[in-house]
Amino acid sequence: MTDAPAAAGRRAAVGYLRELLQRQGPYRRLWEQHVVRARSAGITQLAVAEVLARHLWSYPRVPGDADVLPHQLKDTVSRALSGRLLSRPTLSLFIDAFGFPDAEADRLWRLYEGSGLITVLSGPRAVTQRTEQELHAAIGPRRHQTLSLHDHLHIGAGGLPDRARTLQVIEAIADGLDRIPFLYDTKALTLEVGQGCTQLSGDLYQVGEELFVTFIHLARVLDAGETTTLEYRATYQYPGDPLDPHEREYRRAVMRRLENFDMRVEFHPDKLPASVWWATWEGVDGRIIEQEPVTLDQQNSVHRYLRFIEKTVAGFHWAW
Repeated sequence: MTDAPAAAGRRAAVGYLRELLQRQGPYRRLWEQHVVRARSAGITQLAVAEVLARHLWSYPRVPGDADVLPHQLKDTVSRALSGRLLSRPTLSLFIDAFGFPDAEADRLWRLYEGSGLITVLSGPRAVTQRTEQELHAAIGPRRHQTLSLHDHLHIGAGGLPDRARTLQVIEAIADGLDRIPFLYDTKALTLEVGQGCTQLSGDLYQVGEELFVTFIHLARVLDAGETTTLEYRATYQYPGDPLDPHEREYRRAVMRRLENFDMRVEFHPDKLPASVWWATWEGVDGRIIEQEPVTLDQQNSVHRYLRFIEKTVAGFHWAW
């Protein structure tokens, strides 16, 4: 009988591997330089095989690797990227050949092993669309409130967000709270949980055109009035243009009252903004109501702490 968690882990690792190779950046450029014909927007498997072969020429693992030809690895690439067969040696070869850094390699291996602490969030390709009634049945009524929230976003050298870390203190408002919903958009790539969390739900639900929800399971069940601190981290896939106004902002929508709200945006030293503003918006899709300029600190970051915030959309936006 198939080991379901292990099989799910391998599928998740394949999904993440595909996302790493597809999104704009150094890994895509590495295989794109070997494309000899006009191609679709997808991954060119023979070009990927070329990268693997060239790595084996320099770092052979077994006799004969130094003479392997790219077309001899095309089936290996096809089986791996389709999810039919991604073996440990093949995943190791991808990691070494594409030079994935330790953080990415560790994420791939933990996905492969079926860790419940990390999941791939790949937008509409991975979700099941539900009706509003089904979604309400899946999420249920509000069962917790947030007592404090700390958001930390990092902007990469390309001028686009690459990772975010959140610390959240919650209080149960009903007995038996064992999970909370996590809302994310289609740009989210992976979600990884830490302090206060045990695992992630495998179910992804669509609640808007580009908005989805999954569930974070708590390390202990809370009764009404009990609190806990949660830590979770997201990575992003951004094929977009850093000059697009929507890619030059980081906001938080607060539908109710939120106390102790803290937001920080850190910029890569090779990509510092010309100007940054703290602003409030007229709803998620509305105009900016008011804004004020802020300056970077010595860590190339901007920061804002609010003792409370209520029924508003607030955050930073910047210009290059």
